Amino acid sequence: MTVSIDMGTTRTGEKALMNLEELLATRLLVQGNSGSGKSHLLRRLLEQSAPWVQQAVIDPEGDFVTLADVFGHVVVDASAHTEAALQQIAGKVRQHRVSVVLNLENLETELQMRRAAAFLGGLFDMDRDHWYPLLVVVDEAQMFAPAAAGDVADEARKVSLGAMTNLMCRGRKRGLAGVIATQRLAKLAKNVAAEASNFLMGRTFLDIDMSRAADLLGMERRQAEMFRDLDRGHFIALGPALSRRPLSLTIGPVETGTRGGGPKLLPLPANPPADARALILKIDAHPARLPERRPLTPTTRDILDSVDRALPAGTAANDSGAPVEDGAPPVAAVVETPPSRLDELLREVLSDPDAAFRNEAVLYQDFLVRCRLRGVNGRMLDLGAFRRRLAVARAGVDPAACSDDPDWQRAQTAADALPEDLRAIYLLLARAARDGAPCPSDLAIARARGSRSPRRGRGLLDYLEGQGAIGIREDAYGLRVVSLTALDWETAPGTPEDAEAGQGDLFGLG
Repeated sequence: MTVSIDMGTTRTGEKALMNLEELLATRLLVQGNSGSGKSHLLRRLLEQSAPWVQQAVIDPEGDFVTLADVFGHVVVDASAHTEAALQQIAGKVRQHRVSVVLNLENLETELQMRRAAAFLGGLFDMDRDHWYPLLVVVDEAQMFAPAAAGDVADEARKVSLGAMTNLMCRGRKRGLAGVIATQRLAKLAKNVAAEASNFLMGRTFLDIDMSRAADLLGMERRQAEMFRDLDRGHFIALGPALSRRPLSLTIGPVETGTRGGGPKLLPLPANPPADARALILKIDAHPARLPERRPLTPTTRDILDSVDRALPAGTAANDSGAPVEDGAPPVAAVVETPPSRLDELLREVLSDPDAAFRNEAVLYQDFLVRCRLRGVNGRMLDLGAFRRRLAVARAGVDPAACSDDPDWQRAQTAADALPEDLRAIYLLLARAARDGAPCPSDLAIARARGSRSPRRGRGLLDYLEGQGAIGIREDAYGLRVVSLTALDWETAPGTPEDAEAGQGDLFGLG
């Protein structure tokens, strides 16, 4: 079945049709300066295709929430959910084939990037059984896939760019069809823009953007000047879903509207100057409160600077964060921190719902900051030792048991022979075998590796089996049993499916 949606009219007055099936296979890039009609174009595309395909809209300004009133989209307020929760919500969106709008308007830029990346990751990591066609529309894509580092933290930029790259480069086989809109092509990461095969180019004025738009449309450089003369709502189209040759079209009307104010002139109020002065200089006893906005996540440097400012005059903070008098030896040289205190702070770091899915370097910085705030010498653990301790903690093993129990020391030695990113998984299996517990589920194994994908967990088990570290078999009831060859331990039978999903654990919604 071929479905064509009406995007408007061409210069000759004919309908400008877009092949929806071809769009799902080849993706779309929309470019135009502010006021060129990009959001109007996206709204037209969403409205026309809503009866035919499931949709997910990444909406940084809250412009598309009005789709819910007419087309039944579910609006998800990103500020009300953690990253882990948004990833689970995205999985249920694909599972139940519900069209959604992810509203990011109440968040600062860095948090918008993190929440959007978590949601896109949830769409991407679904099992093959749920790879239904899904149109993923990202407005202001240059924010989520920037071409260069900006004012946000590098970690936020990397995770957001990685999610956008997965959407545009690897999403097609998973049923994800990316539609991205940007104000400037020069601000958008090239590896993200390059994966689109369909283009709609609107009004733009900067030479570099006009030149790139002309190159993408296969036009000569001297023709690039035409992009300055385009009216609002007029675009040049090219691509297998639109036209094999550059085609000028005008976007048609829409049913829903934006909540933002338009640039329309209104007459000024006819208040006399005296009344106007009284109005603006009157101080209300109970002023209306502005909506609260979440602050940017403070950087490590910001937190450390605030600690230093809080110290009494004439003192300074050493690497452990404890104040010392000028000329005195560092506290770490005379005070030894007990390992139990370090384990306590490590558990505090891992209590963050999103901590399980952050890389070790970021968690290490968080650990050092907490140590400094508590006057603990966190430098007793370098990054390598921290990773070793982190693997034990992620496996749910008591660190004291690793040092006192000879069997656990054997398990730790066997884990140390594996790559760092697999040690937590091996110790998780060892803990289950030692306690006589059922084999962990695929999702539990994936979590120990910092992933939310059960398929990833199963793949890691297969890899360990291929390396000879474990053996996998099924019992008479089809349940999975894992044996650890170096230890001669074996787990109890367990199901690969996650039996604790939705029970409100550390990684759940509750």
